[in-house]
Order: sequence, then C-alpha cells, then structure tokens
Amino acid sequence: MRHLQVLVLAVFGMAACAFLSVMSAKAQDCPGNPNALGTSRTIAVEPGSRFGVMQYPESLPLRDKEVVLTFDDGPLPPYSEQVLDILHAQCIKVTFFLVGTMAHAYPTTVQRIHTDGHTIGTHSEDHPVRFERLPLEKLQHEIDDGIAAVSAALGDPKDVAPFFRVPGLARSDLIEKELAARSLAVFSSDTVADDWFHRIKASEIVRRAMSRLEARGKGILLLHDIHAVTVAALPELLNELKVRGFHVVHVVPAPLAAHIEIASEPLAVTIASATPWTEDSADPTWPDVIATEAAEHAVLPAPDSASFDVSYKPNATARVILADGSPDAAIPVATALPWPEPSAVALPALEMKLPAPRASDLAGSVEQKPTASEPPEPRQSHVDTHHERARAVARPNRYQRRPAIAAAQQVRPQSQRAATQHMRGAGQKSVTPTRKVETRSDRHAFRVERSRRQTSCCS
Repeated sequence: MRHLQVLVLAVFGMAACAFLSVMSAKAQDCPGNPNALGTSRTIAVEPGSRFGVMQYPESLPLRDKEVVLTFDDGPLPPYSEQVLDILHAQCIKVTFFLVGTMAHAYPTTVQRIHTDGHTIGTHSEDHPVRFERLPLEKLQHEIDDGIAAVSAALGDPKDVAPFFRVPGLARSDLIEKELAARSLAVFSSDTVADDWFHRIKASEIVRRAMSRLEARGKGILLLHDIHAVTVAALPELLNELKVRGFHVVHVVPAPLAAHIEIASEPLAVTIASATPWTEDSADPTWPDVIATEAAEHAVLPAPDSASFDVSYKPNATARVILADGSPDAAIPVATALPWPEPSAVALPALEMKLPAPRASDLAGSVEQKPTASEPPEPRQSHVDTHHERARAVARPNRYQRRPAIAAAQQVRPQSQRAATQHMRGAGQKSVTPTRKVETRSDRHAFRVERSRRQTSCCS
C-alpha cells in the first residue's frame, strides 16, 4: 500500500512538473510581456471546408471560451501596421483575409503579416459590393486574381493559405461551387463587432464584441484592419478577453493544402534581364531563312508614245512566264474597248447685255440729299403735343400689375378707373392728363352766364 502511495505521488509530481514546464515555455513565447494574452493552441483546417454559423450549420471545433480573431479588407497602412504592433505585443496569431488590389499596393505590409506568423487568406481582387450577383467570368476573375495578387506580394504562392472569405458574406451556390473547385476553405463568421459602422465608438465595438462572444461562449470574431476606430478598440478588446477568461486560437491550413488550385493559372513570365548577357555567352542564332530564287524571265517593253494614247490596244500575243515555271504560256488578252470620243457640247454664247442699274434700284440703301431749290422737310419730333410729352417723361408705375388685373382695367369705364386710382392714393402718378381744377372766379363766371341765359329765355 505504501508503495502505491509513493507511485501516485510520483505521477502527480511528474504531471505538476510538466504543467510548470508548459507554463514557463508559454511565458517565454512572449518576451517582455509575461502577462500577455498569447495564443493557446493551433487548429489545422482541411481544404474545402465551410465554417461560420452566420451562414453555415457548423463552425470551427472550438472549446468553451475560445475565440478566433480575423481581420478583413486589408492591408491599409498605417492601420494594418498598428494592428500588427498590438498583436505582436500580446503574442497573438490571427488570420488576415486580404484584398488583391490592396496587397498589390502595399506588398511590404503583406510580407510583414507573414513574417509575424499570421495566416493569410484572400478576400477577392476588388471587393465588389454585390459579389453574389457577379457573372461567372467576373466571379472567376475576382477569385483567381485576388489569389494571384497576394501570392505575388508574398513572393511564394505556398505562403497563401487556401482560405477565402466572401466579400460582404454574400454567399451563393455559384460562389461555393467555384470555391470548391479550387479546394478553398470558406470562412464566414460566428459574430461581428460592427466596427465598420459609421461614427461608431471604440468602447461600443468592445461592448458589442464581448456581449456577443459571451452569449455564444466561443466563436469566430470578424474585425477590419482598415479603420482607425478598430485600432483604438483592439487593446481594450484583448484586455477584456483576458479578464473574462477567453483564449485565442490560431487557424492554419492542413499540411496537404500547401498549394491552391486555380482555375486559370497565371502564365509564367520570363524577364529578359533575368539572364544577363556576357562576353562568354553564345551569340543568339537567328532562324534560317529559306532562300527562293525568283528568276525574272519576263522582259517588258519600254513604254512609248502609243502607250499613252486613248486608242492604244495591248498586244494580244504577249507571252510571259507564269508562277508555276511553264514558259511561253499565252495569256489571252481581251480586246480593249476604245475610249469614247469627247462629244462637243455647244456652250451658250454670252452675248446677253443687262441694263445699267437705275437710281430707283438703290433707293433703299442710298439717302437722297435735297437740292438747293427744295427746302428740307421739317424733322418730325416723337413728342408732338403736351400730353404726349407728359406721357414720355412720366415715371412708370413702380409696381408692375399682373396681366389679369391689367386686362380687367382696360375694360372698366373711365369713372371706375379714376375712382380706383383715387383710392390707391396720390403716390402713384397717372400717365393720363388730369382735368383743370375749377377756381372761385370760374364758378362765379359760370353763375353769371347761367343767370344771363335764364333772363334772355324768359324775357
């Protein structure tokens, strides 16, 4: 019994030593930061798989409190480089899904992602908005060219993982068929942090990511390394993951998935400067040219003056050497038709005489000056009378009348029009002449004249 107890204690001691050695090795994996979150373990994924409960029935084989961090749409300096700095300080390995055009623009950042040990997948060539609505030819172009661009940025196609994430998570049967034909593992996601939302705050990104991960207990988290707000939220997010007991898992391709099958492999381009020419190099050999002798057996007569005559006819017995080498082969020449004789066209005689223009023909353009015997006509003035002169100098109405009102005023009687003008006030001057105002003497003269008429009629 005593020997059994010793054996059990020895086994437990060996297990404790192994645990301590694992912990010490894990601490050594992140020098300078013993409290780093780190990467707990690595999962190898077979090609052709599909993961992410947001679109597919299953996700990665994760344990409770395990999370896989993924970043889309990059690289884009300086944000992608800042994300890499934060991940390097915490010794965390993640998966980047890169866009082909971005990788072509920033190959140095792509190479740093690979150097830091992260997994690199692809995310199409141009990230179309409606990826699920692309025709087949355009879809193949987006998939293949995106892989080729990332491979060119890395320098080795084997460094690109056979992982693909559909832009906008917009899956379709045609997309999955094309991805399966290339043996690509399709990554959806289990949850998102909405870090692409407009005017979202870093604290809100952390809150949404942690609340959704806590609700699921584990899963794939989708982020973007092209936004400044994601960079601001990442340190706090990693700290919350560590405080709440989450562990980061790194996803890598299976060893057999070292090469990605592309429907149309890019052609290998050989650059001339790759093999420089030296003096010891052999001179280039030009291809042999097959020399063929073309014997000029046909002797053509020199043209004479008859050759340029319109009635010239070629010799019907001319013989030449044909291309097959047969000599003296007669070529029948059709009888040349004579040129038509130019018909003489009688032109009309230009003997018509036109009369000289008269002064009346130019009356519209020439001003006739009056003679000394005829006095000049008086000039007609545009303002002939006092009333017309008054109308010309009168100030127009300040307020333009509407067409309907002006038409109605034209049909109104003179008395009604005068009454309306009186009601408008004396501020507007009328262009019509006003009646002379009667004075006291005028009224007295009117009464005297009326009395005189009454007296004469009654006497």
